Parts: sequence; C-alpha cells; structure tokens
Amino acid sequence: MKAVIRNDIHAAAELLRNGELVAIPTETVYGLAANAFDPDAVLKIFQVKERPAFDPLIVHIGKKEDLDRVAFSFPPSAEALIENFWPGPLTLVLPKRREVPDLVTSGLDTVGVRMPAHPIALQLLQHLDFPLAAPSANPFGYISPTTAKYVSDQLGDRIPYILDGGPAMIGVESTILGCEEHEGAGKWRCYRVGGIPLEVIEKVIGKVEHRSDPAAPVAPVMLTTHYAPRKPLLIGDVRILIAQDPQKRIGVIAFRDRFPSAYCHTLSPSGDLSEAARGLFSALRELDNSDVELIVAELFPAKGRGNAINDRLLRASASR
Repeated sequence: MKAVIRNDIHAAAELLRNGELVAIPTETVYGLAANAFDPDAVLKIFQVKERPAFDPLIVHIGKKEDLDRVAFSFPPSAEALIENFWPGPLTLVLPKRREVPDLVTSGLDTVGVRMPAHPIALQLLQHLDFPLAAPSANPFGYISPTTAKYVSDQLGDRIPYILDGGPAMIGVESTILGCEEHEGAGKWRCYRVGGIPLEVIEKVIGKVEHRSDPAAPVAPVMLTTHYAPRKPLLIGDVRILIAQDPQKRIGVIAFRDRFPSAYCHTLSPSGDLSEAARGLFSALRELDNSDVELIVAELFPAKGRGNAINDRLLRASASR
C-alpha cells in the first residue's frame, strides 16, 4: 500500500505516537522520523532505509528547552551556536542522556541534535512529548529527497505517511559540529559541511577544524561513499570528460555554464551557491532516472554552500 501524502500534522503525530514512521519536511531535506525514545520505532528506520547499525541518527527537537532531555554537559560556546543558528541546519554532537536508546547513537555516548527551521516540522515536534530521530528519507547511501514526491518514489511502499511541506528550502543536509577534548581544552570540529557554511560559524566561535574518520563515524553520514546515484558519476573538467567519450549519453551537473549536452543541469546561471544547493539532489535524481549512461560534474567554488555541494558530489562519486 502506497504512503498517504498530506499536510495533516495531527495525523502524522498520531502515527508517531503509535510507533510508526512518518516522512517529515525539514529545511534541509525530508527526514524519516520515529519516536527517538522508542527503540522499536527507531529500529524500523534502520530496517526501512537498510541503514547499517553503526551509522548514528540525528535527533530533532522542537524547543531549545528540549535539549536537556537528550543531552547534557554542554561546552560554553554551544550556547552561542544555539542562539545564533537554532532553529536551523546545524547539528551539535553532545554527551547523551540515558533516555536516548543506544540504537539511535550506534552505541556511542554522544548524540547529534538539531532544531529544524521548517515551520511544519516545528509544529509537529511541538505536538509531541518526545523528540524525533530522523535521518534522510531515502534508501541508505542514495540521493537525499527534497520533495514529498521523491520520498514516495523511494520509500512510498514501506511507510504509511508522508507529511508534505513543499520543496526543501536549503537542499543539502545540516552542518554537524562536535566539541572534542584537545590538549586539555574543548575544540570544535566539523564532521560534515552542510547548510550553514563554516565561515559563518567561525565568526561566532572561532576556528573550526575538520574531522573525518569513515572507519569510526561519530556522527551521521561520515562514511566515504554516500548520496550516490545508480549511474556512474565522475568529477572533473566537464569539457574533457565529455570529449573522452563523445558517443556516450552524458548528463552534466554544472554551476553557471551551459555545456554541450542535451542533459545539462546548470544549477545557478547567476552564480548563487544557495540556489545551486537547493537544486543539487533534484538534478542528480533526474539524471539518474533518465537514459544517460554517465553523469559528470564540476567542482563548485570552495566557499559558502559550495563546500557542502562539493562534499556531496565527492561522496556520491567515491565508489567509482
């Protein structure tokens, strides 16, 4: 039976109270949500997504006061991050409370938490007396969905309800930060670049270092390969990649320019990286569902949301 797609917050809340899964809109991408305090409901997320149990989930809260229900022992600068960027696309990895099941955190003693900025997601959370565990609403490793239809195309026969909130406003997942002890002091590290550029964050808390260890993820989506289409994806100089095999049907993902391909997706002719981020996953999905034999993409300017776009493209191409 196909999932119902509606914007009825009360219906979604009732399903979640009963231990069911609901796909929900956020400003980044659509999430596959369950009661974060219910291990049986959380297990359904892993089963439906076919997600490995070692990849932890992000917990979503509806009010800043709810943070105390899932985490404790906040670094002093966490308050500045929360005041400046919540609600919004920023996930903080913090020491978890016992009430958060180990399944949510893959057995780690930390939990990733954020407060989404989408008004429907916030209304839903404020109708519930529990937070929501909600990774992206797609099969594990595949392209994240930015509309209710994309969720339905991928998971519509495996979940009962999709809460429709329109197209995602940002289009790439949240930035993830964690504070680690280094030489006796707490140091913020970035586990995933995303909806809030690091340059903006560093204006609030100072320099942020990168941390990535795919063999031991401490936050969601630290694996090398992710967001991948079924078609092969290559990154580089688009003109050279096209010229190498002119007989092949090639799809193109470009920033500002139009390339000689019937399947070229130029994400922002005006050079707006936020606009490009909003269209990235849709372009990947359309090309993957077309009759192209190969997808090629160029790297975007390494600033603002361009860093998040490049991160997603490089992870999507990593298995090739």
